[in-house]
Amino acid sequence: MVAVLKVLVLLGSGITAGVLFCVALSVVPTFLRLPPHRYIEVHRLIGRNYDPTMPITVLSGTVIDIALAVAEHRGTPRVLFGIAAGLLLGVSAVSHLANVPINRTVKSLPDGAVPDGWPDPRRRWRNWNLLRTGCAVAALGTNAAAVVLAG
Repeated sequence: MVAVLKVLVLLGSGITAGVLFCVALSVVPTFLRLPPHRYIEVHRLIGRNYDPTMPITVLSGTVIDIALAVAEHRGTPRVLFGIAAGLLLGVSAVSHLANVPINRTVKSLPDGAVPDGWPDPRRRWRNWNLLRTGCAVAALGTNAAAVVLAG
């Protein structure tokens, strides 16, 4: 059972890191280059399929990391699984406390022209996304090290 959990935690943290890396590398630069009304339209389309898949993936990985930390008998892998759980929890926290509220605000805007004085959230959204991407990539690396060291 522990071997299955190790595969699942690598799969989950790999998907999380991969998706967020792709967003940082390709989606965010596209968002930044679009005129505001097109950005809002594209943001609505792109974000549609991330929920509930990504929250389930991230939180499942967190729970599995905690289970592996509890199940592991050796100190270093146990600590690494715990750190990876904390990093994935960080991904979730940044998503729910920063990126998701911005997403909701963008999606609530009416179609058409952007209102005068609209506070463009793209740079803030990018910065938060880079933070959660860094946490996700670090979680993947930490999980990989834990799995290797656990044997």
